[in-house]
Amino acid sequence: MPQNDNIRFISSSIKIPCETMPQKADIQFTLPSMKISSFRSSHYLRRKHHHIISPFASVQFSNHNSVLQFIDSVKTPFTQLVDFVKTPFTQFVNSLQPSSNIFNSTKNHSKRNPFHLKSLLLSSASLALTGPDEGSLMTPPKIGSQSASQNDEERVLISEVFVRNKDGEELERKDLENEAMTALKTCRPNSALTIHEVQEDVHRIIGSGYFSSCMPVAVDTRDGIRLVFQVEPNQEFRGLVCEGANALPSKFVEDAFRGGYGKIVNIRRLNDVIDSINGWYMDRGLFGLVSGVEIFSGGIIRLQVSEAEVNDISIRFRRKTGEPTVGKTRPETILRQLTTKKGQVYSMLQGKRDVDTVLTMGIMEDVSIVPQPAGDTGKVDLTMNVVERQSHGISAGGGISSGIANGPLAGLIGSCAIHHRNLFGRNQKLNLSLERGQVDSLFRLNYTDPWIEGDDKRTSRSIMVQNSKTPGSLVYSQPDGNILTIGRVTAGIEYSRPFRPNWSGTAGVTFQRAGARDDRGNPIIRDFYSSPLTASGNAYDKMLLAKLESVYTGSGGPGSSMLVLNMEQGLPVWTEWLAFNRVTARARKGFVAGPVSFSFGLSGGHMVGNFPPHEAFPIGGTNSVRGYEEGAIGSGRSHVVGSGEMSFPLLKPLEGVVFADCGTDLGSASAVPGDPAGARLKPGNGYGYGVGVRLESPFGPLRLEYALNDHGTGRFHFGVGYRN
Repeated sequence: MPQNDNIRFISSSIKIPCETMPQKADIQFTLPSMKISSFRSSHYLRRKHHHIISPFASVQFSNHNSVLQFIDSVKTPFTQLVDFVKTPFTQFVNSLQPSSNIFNSTKNHSKRNPFHLKSLLLSSASLALTGPDEGSLMTPPKIGSQSASQNDEERVLISEVFVRNKDGEELERKDLENEAMTALKTCRPNSALTIHEVQEDVHRIIGSGYFSSCMPVAVDTRDGIRLVFQVEPNQEFRGLVCEGANALPSKFVEDAFRGGYGKIVNIRRLNDVIDSINGWYMDRGLFGLVSGVEIFSGGIIRLQVSEAEVNDISIRFRRKTGEPTVGKTRPETILRQLTTKKGQVYSMLQGKRDVDTVLTMGIMEDVSIVPQPAGDTGKVDLTMNVVERQSHGISAGGGISSGIANGPLAGLIGSCAIHHRNLFGRNQKLNLSLERGQVDSLFRLNYTDPWIEGDDKRTSRSIMVQNSKTPGSLVYSQPDGNILTIGRVTAGIEYSRPFRPNWSGTAGVTFQRAGARDDRGNPIIRDFYSSPLTASGNAYDKMLLAKLESVYTGSGGPGSSMLVLNMEQGLPVWTEWLAFNRVTARARKGFVAGPVSFSFGLSGGHMVGNFPPHEAFPIGGTNSVRGYEEGAIGSGRSHVVGSGEMSFPLLKPLEGVVFADCGTDLGSASAVPGDPAGARLKPGNGYGYGVGVRLESPFGPLRLEYALNDHGTGRFHFGVGYRN
């Protein structure tokens, strides 16, 4: 718009303190896990004319009021303004104008009238009479209810109805006259009116939004009583000044006023703009609103926006019963998790996210935020109340190994762990775990620092030492019934950090010493078919692996997405250390259609170089292609596995599932050293389909599924948690 030169936006350091505002409205904000104290605010509107403040310069209005509420709230009875005389006409005239000599001249009536009826902009509490030379509202005399009731019942015949300016002359703009005439409902020529009906039409003219005042004047003429509504139109909008809106985009305000430039200021429209600005803050959970409006001579509108900035953030530790206590966690460890900072406009939605973030640290049982006014500064102080969890303990559990194909109890494993969640009060984790099954065993010591001190990128560090034994039947199923196991001793360090929304990355180095053993625990280098079990030809393969991984995670719901990209590179630091490269990728996408959810997954990988044969990609099993035993389809240098599922609710908490899987080694089985899949006559590709049920549990979904493979063989599968 070419007139935008007259629009400017100012970020003012002057704030209207929350507590010092007249308390016209109390707004109570409440969020889950948050305790929000009341935030008091009021609107102010002042109309200035030639830099002289009118008697209405301090009109208060609530941000929840609208012009319609203003109209409905105007209930000053005209019957209380005068002493009534006997004739109906005199009663009617005197009730509108307390001075009888007003009818001598319609042109100069405003000078002679000791009272002036003035409408207030934007949600005034009442319509009142004020003296033109006085700066305070004047209270009209009280009349007995019986006299008022009698007067309300009497009607006076009106012959003519006109709309004029405050001097009694015709309005320059006919469109404004038409707006006023259109607003009239009962005041029509040749109609018998009561005082109350005239009063209501005054309200309707003011309610149209185009006029700042309206005074009804009754004139006795030769043709009868003429009713004249003397109005004062608002000014034309010529410029805008917006102060204190540090968080509000200037373009938002400019667009809101863009269509009104050069037009008469409409109070309804101005009220809608204020509501839209307040709605912008409300939608974003921000503590801010329009606290003042002024219309200056020349048509300049000034908006004053009050925003509650964060003055201070403190941590308060409490017991479960609510009493204060001394916490073990360092306050700075909690404060650095918060995205809300000092000087920002406080956002309830951002505070809710901060509460969730602190809870995900795993060391708090309950978290809440309480905002309070910071004295008379117009800012807020935030107090975060936290209840700490027990920081150390012992846990036990069990699970199922996916590598055991035979025996009803062969796949069961038990576990025990000793953990500390909050080392040194810095949220550092130390975990010592032991798992033991009929074949499987695992000893693991893991230390994690979720956020390295002094780092501003939220980088975490994890150090791990592990000794494990897993079944080798995924690749090497022995026809003689002996169980071959793969033993690994591993130590490594990894660094992880988020680098984009929903994206995180990991880099690390891991040393591994791995080899095969028979059922008596003796190292072996060849299997039943004389295929090599190590790449180096020794009893153990040694490798130093550099790892890079990138993970995208969606919302976690049924319709979310997931993508994992991983690459490992063997570094031949020593001559006998293996050099190979392994790249894998996994993707999953979900869709929701009413109560039915669809999920599609795709995974694949490829290896080049001199890698151990037991590291080949196994295909088939509970987390691969259902309907087959673990690794029964094949094991190759490359692989691709796809799956599709449709889930639907049954009786809560049960869920039904229909699925189909397929997988292939892309003809790469012979490229694995010793071709273990070819020696065992594995097909290299296959598919399966079936149905199942799922039961939600604290450990994740419990899955029981039955699948048929492409050879018509059926198989039950049981799993805990979501498929990889």
